Amino acid sequence: MTVPEFSVVVPIFNEADGLRELHRRLCAVMDALGVWEVVYVNDGSHDATLRELQALRAADARIAIVNLSRNFGKEIATAAGLDHAAGEAVIVIDADLQDPPEVIPALVAGWRQGFDMVYAQRRARAGESWMKRLTAAWFYRLMEHLGRVPMPRDTGDFRLMSRRVVEALRQLREQHRFMKGLFAWVGFPSMAVPYDRAPRHAGTSKWGYWRLWNLALEGITSFTVMPLKVATYLGLFVAFVSVAYALVIVVKTLVLGNPVAGYPSLVTIVLFLGGVQLMTLGVIGEYLGRIFNETKQRPLYFVERYEPSEVAAVDAGGPIIALVAPTGGIAR
Repeated sequence: MTVPEFSVVVPIFNEADGLRELHRRLCAVMDALGVWEVVYVNDGSHDATLRELQALRAADARIAIVNLSRNFGKEIATAAGLDHAAGEAVIVIDADLQDPPEVIPALVAGWRQGFDMVYAQRRARAGESWMKRLTAAWFYRLMEHLGRVPMPRDTGDFRLMSRRVVEALRQLREQHRFMKGLFAWVGFPSMAVPYDRAPRHAGTSKWGYWRLWNLALEGITSFTVMPLKVATYLGLFVAFVSVAYALVIVVKTLVLGNPVAGYPSLVTIVLFLGGVQLMTLGVIGEYLGRIFNETKQRPLYFVERYEPSEVAAVDAGGPIIALVAPTGGIAR
């Protein structure tokens, strides 16, 4: 079997309506670049995604299907795709066609210049609300200042990585994954390719504000302890204000006597201090919960079915990955 020069990794969740157009556009781009395969990772879709993938694979031997046993989330689905990609260069792209496959030749050109990581950087975000664009801008700028590792602005998962970058990422097996941060953390020579993000081709976004909020929490707590420091500084500030206020009360008592204190001010102070304590405990709890999950050392995912492409002999072995074959046996 031929080892492909390129592997395209596509994590998928309920994207049946757009798969044929996605694959058509991938073929139009990748056929001109060399030997390639595409690894579609079905992340527990509830629609006809798996049937569509199998129909596409019956017509194109360059397709590999990794069908996860349930929905594990996009970050882990992306990791599963990297584990099964055999190309010398690996391209990660979303299935909704907001990241145009036509940008891939520019990524490949950067790789051939010697860069290990070539990431697509958004100039415009068509089809997204002003609120989503604003909160995304805030988040990237926040991570730029809080994180110990610089993370490029306006950059998602759409990128090309050399084989040594992929092998480095495969060593990172944490449960709480923030792939954008991991891509930056491994380092290696990198360059940006600007592009304009397109509207979705079909379906609706799976990333509502609640999921985006949780993803932001993953990113912040995975790559910085700044929230813990903020809790410490806030506690010190409240303690300082309390001491200052106590001195004011002592002075007023000595000068003006000891009038009965107002009930509203007392309740306000108690509620304020209680809110600060609960917020601080919440921050500690977020980190403690992540420590709890990591100490279990569970596998990142399980594969219900793996159908490799016919252009690569994929070695998906690893100390913590078990591939569950359709017959019920265990394949390595």
